[in-house]
Amino acid sequence: MATELEELIDFLTSPSPPVKRAAVDIVRGLTGSDDGLQSLNRYSNVLLAKLAQLLGESKEVSEPAGESLINLSQDPNLAGKMVSMGMIKTAMDLLYKQDTVVACLLVMLLVNLTQLDAGITSLLQTEDEKMHGLYVMKLVRSFCTSTNGKKGDPFEHVGSILVNISKMEAGRKFLLDPKRGLLKQIIRQFDSTSALWKKGVLGTIRNCCFEAETQLPNILLTSEFLWPALLLPVAGNKVYKEEDTSKMPRELGTALSIERETICDPEIRVQTLEAIYLIILQEAGRRAFWSINGPRILQVGYEDEEDPKVMEAYERVGALLVESNGVEEQSIETST
Repeated sequence: MATELEELIDFLTSPSPPVKRAAVDIVRGLTGSDDGLQSLNRYSNVLLAKLAQLLGESKEVSEPAGESLINLSQDPNLAGKMVSMGMIKTAMDLLYKQDTVVACLLVMLLVNLTQLDAGITSLLQTEDEKMHGLYVMKLVRSFCTSTNGKKGDPFEHVGSILVNISKMEAGRKFLLDPKRGLLKQIIRQFDSTSALWKKGVLGTIRNCCFEAETQLPNILLTSEFLWPALLLPVAGNKVYKEEDTSKMPRELGTALSIERETICDPEIRVQTLEAIYLIILQEAGRRAFWSINGPRILQVGYEDEEDPKVMEAYERVGALLVESNGVEEQSIETST
């Protein structure tokens, strides 16, 4: 004899719209509590398949179905099941067909699923040579052409997906491919007024910089946009003098010679400094950094910094610059 939960799950595919709506609303409520999640977990195979079917229906049904899947996907085991059953393909196929609210939920679901390596692999479509990277390119295009952080933007969480993707080597190499130019497109979104947008951009840059040892030339291809994105958050509050800005690229010098909005989120500043550190670990990266007067910018920024964790990140970069500069000077003296 069927249990109450089994009957409830059966009602998700009821031919009666009111019954279906009532059932999915109850499921959404259950996924909002630990006890409810534990109860539903026993029927997850059937439940996940039925909820996936509802994503393509009207907003009254697809919205609670999407919210239910987001809640369920916070469990790594259930998220793994979703990936295995093709939930990423389902979400991407529906993403541009649904209304703004449901599209936003689908993006949030992708954020959760790409926290798993299997989810990243699925989104990258690594096993399909012809389709490889198509989903990611679509998401980057939407991230770069949407309303750029305005409230209710369905793609505001795409930056979190890009951060997740770039945690995997295959994802970093895909984003760094100069033929696609994806990293350059992503970096240009740093101008957004949304902190969530900025975090997504800088988190992706930071992760990509882990490939600096082998991919530094591709990273520095984006220098025109890269250095402002990395240095403006850690440049402090002061208006810079011409004697400093004259030694910088025009875009960077112009931005620092006027009053500007400061980055309040310390996590963004730490990520920025970590990215700089990864770049200057390489000799060519250090040369590029010195050539734009980067050390002077960090010196001024450090003077204004008050957050202990950010100060520690400044000091780590500074110590590397001092140490490497001493080694390089000694090397020059030895060779002469």
